[in-house]
Amino acid sequence: MRALLVLLGLVWLVSGCAMTAASAHRLAPVEQRVPVLLVHGIGDDASAFDSLRARLEQSGWPHVHAISLRPNNGSAGIPILARQVAREAEALRERTGARRVDVVGFSMGALVTRYWVQLLGGRLVVRRFISISGPHAGTGLAFLGRGKGVAQMRPGSRLLRTLQEDPRPWGSMEVHSFWTPWDLTILPASSSRLSGASERRFPVLLHPWMLTDRRVHDAVVDVLGSPAVAR
Repeated sequence: MRALLVLLGLVWLVSGCAMTAASAHRLAPVEQRVPVLLVHGIGDDASAFDSLRARLEQSGWPHVHAISLRPNNGSAGIPILARQVAREAEALRERTGARRVDVVGFSMGALVTRYWVQLLGGRLVVRRFISISGPHAGTGLAFLGRGKGVAQMRPGSRLLRTLQEDPRPWGSMEVHSFWTPWDLTILPASSSRLSGASERRFPVLLHPWMLTDRRVHDAVVDVLGSPAVAR
């Protein structure tokens, strides 16, 4: 067991170095960066993004905003939460005068963002969407919970089928899927993969650590700061 833990630690460190090196390119000038909206997962609020928001602000982003969804316990359906994201994105655009925004969604927040993008017109105003450990094909863990939103995150739910049947889900958006194969909340972990998205995998040991891991932060800065479409 001790040898296994040491091996996992070495993989974690080596992978972290590789990711940092891969993301160390020149970022677009600040004036070319669009406002960023952060959408949290179940049981969280805007504070879940404190470390990522700080990293983006330290890297020069002038407008980074995290929404607090209400309710945040999965009792409300995904469409209700998606309309909150739509209103928050529109308010962010009005405050900043920006034509488009970038969105980072974590866990349930990634699915909420996806619903807004695909079915409520979000793809018309979103430039880049990063999904971090979202349950896009559902999670078996949702069978253990109650609430309309939780039920909609169960594999094979009507909501998930509707999203998956959309033949052109993204429009002109750029979409990225970040996930960890060691996720114990999104079951199976591969449910976080998203068709049509550029994909990055991270050897992060726990689901919530995806929001605080330095390598994930580096990748978010890399993607959102890229001066060109990173396909």
